Amino acid sequence: MPLKRHWAYFRSYDNSFTGSEAVDWLHELLKRNHNFGPEVTRYQTLQLLRKFMKNHVVEDVKGRYGKEDFEDSGQVYRFPPTSPLKPLPQRPPVSENCDLPRLIRWDDYEELPQPEKIPMKSLILNSETWNKRHSIAIGEVHECKIIRRSDITPKQVNQIWKSMTITHLQRVLGLKTMDGVLDPKHVNAKHIIHNVFSVNKTGIVILKNKAEDMPYWVLSAMKCLANWPNGRETKQPMYPGFERDVLRTVSEYFQRLKEPLLTFQLYEVFVNILSLLQQKEVAAEALQVCSLLLPPANRRRLQLLLRLMARVCQNPALPPLNDAIATRTLMVQTFSRCILGSAEEVDLDELLATKLVTFMMEHHDSVLRVPSNLHRHVEDHLSHLRRVQFQKSYPEIYRRRFPTAESKAAVLPEKGPRLKPQLMLLTLKKPFQPFQRSWSFRA
Repeated sequence: MPLKRHWAYFRSYDNSFTGSEAVDWLHELLKRNHNFGPEVTRYQTLQLLRKFMKNHVVEDVKGRYGKEDFEDSGQVYRFPPTSPLKPLPQRPPVSENCDLPRLIRWDDYEELPQPEKIPMKSLILNSETWNKRHSIAIGEVHECKIIRRSDITPKQVNQIWKSMTITHLQRVLGLKTMDGVLDPKHVNAKHIIHNVFSVNKTGIVILKNKAEDMPYWVLSAMKCLANWPNGRETKQPMYPGFERDVLRTVSEYFQRLKEPLLTFQLYEVFVNILSLLQQKEVAAEALQVCSLLLPPANRRRLQLLLRLMARVCQNPALPPLNDAIATRTLMVQTFSRCILGSAEEVDLDELLATKLVTFMMEHHDSVLRVPSNLHRHVEDHLSHLRRVQFQKSYPEIYRRRFPTAESKAAVLPEKGPRLKPQLMLLTLKKPFQPFQRSWSFRA
């Protein structure tokens, strides 16, 4: 992981890194690794780094670890100066003539012995094998290859995300069929997966190819206008009407795009959402699913643009951007056709775009969020398929690790009803005396 100098606790620390830098770097590494894949979430990466800190693989710049949690923030961390070695575990002496049932190990998938019992002496590792295995933990083994057996392929994962997303969208829209609304060949599963997992802490899409992102001068102008007056750089000239020129710069960039951000191919899908605008939650969920179908570069531009429009409308410190119309109306009129439009111009295009963009601007925090229901259903389905795949490949191991109700009943017979304990009167020195009421409750 890249290390550099960071400032913390009123001094600088060389060869260090921040928590956010570590999460960013490790998250990208895991997503590119074939043993993990793009479905790894940022939170899972953070959990892994927390385990690293608990086991002193990393520490904070003051040398603390174990009890502290690794944070996805600007907190500064470093690698410890010495390797976190652990002593060799001591094996208790065992008689060689003792026979014990063999325990199933996860690394014994390929060659599982048939006998139920084997001599204990064959279970004890000799010192050479023991040291060889332990050397993995102390870094003497230079290369370790991990193979995930019996897993579903990336192609299957892509197909599942595509089919379940289309089905979920059809259900939310309340349509019997997607014919004439969405052509499945226009749905790219890689776009969906990227839009779900490749995001920053605020949910904005992160592009792998920086050349696909907006030019720096556009991003700078959008940042200046969104954070007005705090976003102004000192080198920028200030004159009356400066903020209007900044808005004109941003609008000209979006108006020169070859097609709207919602694309011509997805026009009919987004138009169908107009009938759901009276139902806020349903319309928001429909927009959440539909926006996952966008190319990642379009989704990122849309997220940043809607955020800009909302902030401009809610900023009382920003001077009027037009003398004739209100700022909210100006934002919708300026950018609606840049967001939604059809390849063949019709009379109602502008009205439809205005209604949908107004709704998206007012609810931008929710409409471009990853739909939690869809995400959970797909993850559950993938987990089920992996379990079924494992069951087919290793039925005997699966039967032992995941017993059925019938197999449990065969091993553990049903117990009869438990009897209430009775008083053992024979242990008393005196005969049992019944309770005598010596006074009246009425008194």
